[in-house]
Amino acid sequence: MEENAVRNAAEAPAIAQAKPALKLVKTNDMNREEWLEVRKKGIGSSDAAAAVGLNPYKSQLELWMEKTGRDENLPKPDPHDETSPLYWGTLLEPIVAAHYTKRTGNKVRRVNAVLQHPGEPWMLANIDREVMGDEQVQILECKTAGLQGARLWKDGVPEYVQLQVLHQLAVTGKRAADVAVLICGQELQVHRIERDEQMISQLLALERAFWCYVESGQAPAADGSDSADRALRCLYPHDSGQTLDLTGELEMSAAFSDLIAVRQVVAEHLKREADLKQRIQQRMGDASRALFEGGDVSWKRSKDNNSFDLGRLLRDRPELAVTYAKAVPGTRRFLVNT
Repeated sequence: MEENAVRNAAEAPAIAQAKPALKLVKTNDMNREEWLEVRKKGIGSSDAAAAVGLNPYKSQLELWMEKTGRDENLPKPDPHDETSPLYWGTLLEPIVAAHYTKRTGNKVRRVNAVLQHPGEPWMLANIDREVMGDEQVQILECKTAGLQGARLWKDGVPEYVQLQVLHQLAVTGKRAADVAVLICGQELQVHRIERDEQMISQLLALERAFWCYVESGQAPAADGSDSADRALRCLYPHDSGQTLDLTGELEMSAAFSDLIAVRQVVAEHLKREADLKQRIQQRMGDASRALFEGGDVSWKRSKDNNSFDLGRLLRDRPELAVTYAKAVPGTRRFLVNT
């Protein structure tokens, strides 16, 4: 796909949306695998932030791999893993919805269908709940946030959730949505997101540009995130042994020079960090905590524990190394030589 095609898609005007969403497929009797296959046919509301490069957990590149069927080797979340946010979010969704009704008096009901924008067939949405009988709000999005995720909500609805809801409003043509989030299992917050035509127009243009990448099969650029690193390792797990001569590519040569310069700066900052940390440690001595005008630090000894001496076991019982051997696939290492 040429860059001009992406630019034209991004600059194209959004289609005015007054019609209700189409019901692409009912989900009543659909299992998770079937639902995931349907999602590959377009950009869903939970994909919106990743599609425009603003999801803190998923890059455009990783989302592109999912939409183009290149995600076979990507790690998949286990919906039955009781330690995952996905598990608890699914389990607690009905409870969050029930307490939203108790808090606001608004009745809600499930929407058992994948919805489709009437003018953009690639634009899909799953709605947690539909709000009944309230002219001011029509959609409920249920969220849960644990101890780590709660920090993202301290200033209101995180940007990636706002984009998810704006996507839902774009697909359905609705006026507003409430986001009900259960913080650390004990605090329910309700936030209102109103329809914003300008924001929706921009979101549509950026999502349309991403969908051009999907349709063309051309990968979007990596963005430096852990997600993009994970995607690249899955896309190119093996090396061919060949040498690629990039000396004539000015853009790549500039990237290499910048990489060298950045690594030097990082090394200097790490050295400075270690120096400052050690100065504070030396001043603390055997103190456990030190207070400063801008915050505090702690320097505590962890509890003693017993570790398993695998080396000794294998020296005493070398046959176990063969009996319980496990093949571990190799990974590619990125080394820089100057």
